[in-house]
Amino acid sequence: MKIFDSHTHLNDDILYQDVEGYFAHAQKLGVKKIANVGSNQKLNERSLELADKYPDMYSIIGWHPEDAIYFKDEQEKWLVKNLENERVVAIGEIGLDYYQTASPHSVQKEVFKRQVEIAKYYGLPISIHNRDAFEDTYEILKAVGVSDISGVMHSFNGDPEWLNKFLDLGMSVSYSGVASFKKTHEVHDSVRNTPLDKILVETDAPYLAPEPFRGKQNEPAYTLYTVEALGRLLDTDPDVVAAHTYENTLKLFGISEAND
Repeated sequence: MKIFDSHTHLNDDILYQDVEGYFAHAQKLGVKKIANVGSNQKLNERSLELADKYPDMYSIIGWHPEDAIYFKDEQEKWLVKNLENERVVAIGEIGLDYYQTASPHSVQKEVFKRQVEIAKYYGLPISIHNRDAFEDTYEILKAVGVSDISGVMHSFNGDPEWLNKFLDLGMSVSYSGVASFKKTHEVHDSVRNTPLDKILVETDAPYLAPEPFRGKQNEPAYTLYTVEALGRLLDTDPDVVAAHTYENTLKLFGISEAND
């Protein structure tokens, strides 16, 4: 079994202190590749550093909605410059977060839209953070148009109606440990309605640990348990889920194993 954790944070302070150990554990559980996702200057720089050091780690850089207030001309120039790095496979995590954030909605929307435009110009996919902002996230993606670059709705937690709206825009959908929780019925329904060629898996570590580790610190190795949860929901062998999500992630991020 080969698994690709499409969205994790070994660049986060909690995990960064033992990257070697966490990655070794991940590989023992079949998690062969990971994408470390940035959200601000420090985490973006660490994402690039880890991708440069480890052949099976990839970098996704961008300004998270909570950090949108810090995205100025200087940060945009830095972002554009580093998109030339072949280890950068997407722009993210970008989007909207309307849950207890210091960034005004208007600023978030402006910065989100700008980063999508940059992604379109450079032909890179996008990794979308959406918390309590389904309608505005959808409207911005629809208005800018993303079918030519595609992207992924990270840790998707919407119902099948929202699922279909984002699929219609050309987006893929990534499921985290939330899909393993017993009472997240809308997410379960969405999993069952997601085409196998549009599903990705992730941990979002150190957050959102799947069952049986819910409430504890998450790590990339635990992507295995999300794969198993999806297998149960889809009544499909976990090996099949792993194979599809692995290939889907390679395709979305433009990664050729032959060139690794």
